[in-house]
Amino acid sequence: MPDEKQFELDAYLDRIGWRGGRAADLPTLRAVHHAHLRSIPFEALDPLRGTVPSLDVDDLVAKLVHRRRGGYCFEQNLLLAAALRALGFGVTVLSGRVVLGAEQLTSRPRVHALLVIRVPGDPQPYLGDVGFGAVGAPLVPVPLVPDVEFRAGPRRHRLIHAPHDGPLPLWVLQAWAGDAWQAQVAFTEEPFTLSDLVTQNWYTATYPNSPFVLRPLAQRTREGAHLMLDGRVLTETRDDGTVSRRELADEAEVRRVLEDEFELDVPEGMALP
Repeated sequence: MPDEKQFELDAYLDRIGWRGGRAADLPTLRAVHHAHLRSIPFEALDPLRGTVPSLDVDDLVAKLVHRRRGGYCFEQNLLLAAALRALGFGVTVLSGRVVLGAEQLTSRPRVHALLVIRVPGDPQPYLGDVGFGAVGAPLVPVPLVPDVEFRAGPRRHRLIHAPHDGPLPLWVLQAWAGDAWQAQVAFTEEPFTLSDLVTQNWYTATYPNSPFVLRPLAQRTREGAHLMLDGRVLTETRDDGTVSRRELADEAEVRRVLEDEFELDVPEGMALP
């Protein structure tokens, strides 16, 4: 992972609106994770316009901290990892599979970055992920313990072990979806290096059937609700489970929603199919 010694921690904390303490403890970890998730939207506008996002930490800060932009899993979680290391936490970057809606846990490629975070003096590791984006994403880090339900705000999660053929235990993060547990992400605890993630990032941003190169995708968790833009369909899922959808009329409305509802600056001259 890149050297975070010169990480712009003050600018990052200002971007996410965190003005509390900076101790490397569990309350700070939960607060920073939650503030990041609420402040920096998930978006994949760069792949849509044919650009592979840079994972260099200075470029991540320039884009996600100093501009009104967001990013997808590699960008979001590497930025959070840099910030947490600057605060004194231990962080290991993992790679997993997004299995939401998949028929089998191995039917999707391993192209999702997520974090295992260690708090000094605490033997319990925590799973952090501000780059999943979906309404099933955890608001705060989840203790890496199997078969224990964890609640944060309106969201409920648990981690289970699933059978598989590999040498390492296969973890599955599940979210409560109103009447049943729904698998979100599957992963093992094998550490991944920046070079691994750069390769996965390039594949995700350039593969012709990647959803990120086909249509506008953005998600945002805000007070009381979660927003998702998928193409021209805008979905709002409220904390009480109420879901509303509407089709946006044209490219101009898509642009307006991205700028006003998601608080994103759409790159100048970019087409939004």
